[in-house]
Amino acid sequence: MVTTEALPSSKIQANEHALSDVFNAKFNFSIPDYQRPYSWGQEQAAELLSDIQDAAERSPEEPYFLGSIVLVKTAGSSDADVIDGQQRLTTLTILFAMIRELTIDLELRGNLQSLIVELGNKALGLAPKPRLTIRSRDSEVFNNYIQSQGSASEIQSLDLEGLATDSQKAVIGNARYFLTELTKTTEDERLDLIRHLLRKTFLVVVATADLSSAHRIFSVMNARGMDLTPADMFKAEIIGKIDDSSKEKYAKKWEDAEEQLGRQGFADVFLYVRMVVAKIRGHRELLLEFKEQVLSPHLKDHSADHFVDHVLLPYASAYSQVRDANFSATHGADEINAWLTRLAQLDNNDWVPPAIWALKEHGDEPTWLGQFFARLERLAASMLIRRVYTTPRAQRYVELLKQLGNGDGLESAAFELDEAERSETRLALDGPLYQNKRVVKYVLLRLDETLTQSSGVTYAHKYISVEHVLPQNPKEDSQWRQDFTDDERTLWTHRVGNLLLLNRVKNSEASNRDFTHKKQGYFTGKNGVTNYALTTQVVQQEAWTTEVLENSQTDRMKMLVKLWELGSVHSS
Repeated sequence: MVTTEALPSSKIQANEHALSDVFNAKFNFSIPDYQRPYSWGQEQAAELLSDIQDAAERSPEEPYFLGSIVLVKTAGSSDADVIDGQQRLTTLTILFAMIRELTIDLELRGNLQSLIVELGNKALGLAPKPRLTIRSRDSEVFNNYIQSQGSASEIQSLDLEGLATDSQKAVIGNARYFLTELTKTTEDERLDLIRHLLRKTFLVVVATADLSSAHRIFSVMNARGMDLTPADMFKAEIIGKIDDSSKEKYAKKWEDAEEQLGRQGFADVFLYVRMVVAKIRGHRELLLEFKEQVLSPHLKDHSADHFVDHVLLPYASAYSQVRDANFSATHGADEINAWLTRLAQLDNNDWVPPAIWALKEHGDEPTWLGQFFARLERLAASMLIRRVYTTPRAQRYVELLKQLGNGDGLESAAFELDEAERSETRLALDGPLYQNKRVVKYVLLRLDETLTQSSGVTYAHKYISVEHVLPQNPKEDSQWRQDFTDDERTLWTHRVGNLLLLNRVKNSEASNRDFTHKKQGYFTGKNGVTNYALTTQVVQQEAWTTEVLENSQTDRMKMLVKLWELGSVHSS
């Protein structure tokens, strides 16, 4: 146990607890109404489940750390207001509940229910009490479908659009996801999973009786750049090992790099370097893993100043080039920076470790780098389009780093997309692309760039929005409903052939107007021109018919297939 004075009137207690010790009578968790709603989506739920399953299979006896939660809790009382940790506690409760729903073992079902609801005592007149009470606005849905037993069939048939809040939709959406994934496992596998969760999965519970102290803890833990970061800890250790005559020089080198990147950017360098050097995905806090996997092995063979000169500073420089797209060379720099600009449009940074490796190891070979980044962007784009989740996506980059480290270079097998991956990418591109907001804009920008033959996605507009030609909700008396049947609108509305880019915020009323009116003003700028090649293609059409739409879809799919080397285009 760690105990330290926080404020004169309050003590902070931090203890490591197995989940079996968290979801029991010691804690009666409540989410205050002033907290933000539950917001974890399927991607976060998938990552949690995948990570726990991976830990259970990889090292069944090794503890798995889920981070920390911050509570306002008085000693001797089980009542605990959750200041930080709502997302994990709620998602774990949903996971327990869905394992409960699937088990056929009545004893196990009762055990699982006791993790979710504290059993009452009829003799004492005590009613059952949930271990976690979420915000009052969402508590009825949480109680009815998660904390109450026998809810699986209702969860699957529930109309999400009929739920009152996004938080309720997230709860039910994640419950459905867990049911789907856990159904793929056996009863014994689910039993092993719950045992690993309860015995080997840990949270650090930070508690104080004082609300202002709890918020102070939360701020310190989350306000990076204001308190000590792992980089500060590493600096003290590394600079401390350098000869006194060189300490000042190396401290300045360190501080110059930190100033260039900013405290957060510099702290991120250590995360990326850990992955590049260790070539495994992180599972524990950086303070432990970086020292074990990077620093200690390096200092065993080299000096501390060697680490600064040959590891830290080169990777910090490479990361600066990646983050700011400011690679420089006598030739080819524009091409490299265009690739970096494209990659920065992705919704994740998992591609950064291979990128900084390439810039560090081949920074004086622009031609090689151009080929490298073309391969990297193709892989990254395919995983974006296929919505590959965090864990398998990170593992793919780990495999790439291993192959690059082995000298495979541009021929590294992890770059390649097999036929199943190419087919899945094609199908996603040829489907209702607009429905995935994280994907559609990236694809359209790459498509537009290809049409204009430009060297990079360099539009500097404040807003770039995606618009439908055939609108989503045409008025009952509009020409659209005469030209397209309901089935045709269902088929075509959200596909790439019906989409274009605008450099302004959408106008719902204008976007539903007939084609002629949209061409005359909505799709064009003040001077009757548009900045986007995709939009120009549409404006040049006399009418927007099923035949035009089919041709647009076919042409654009051919371009995308060629752009990312996805094989032949299958018929729509």
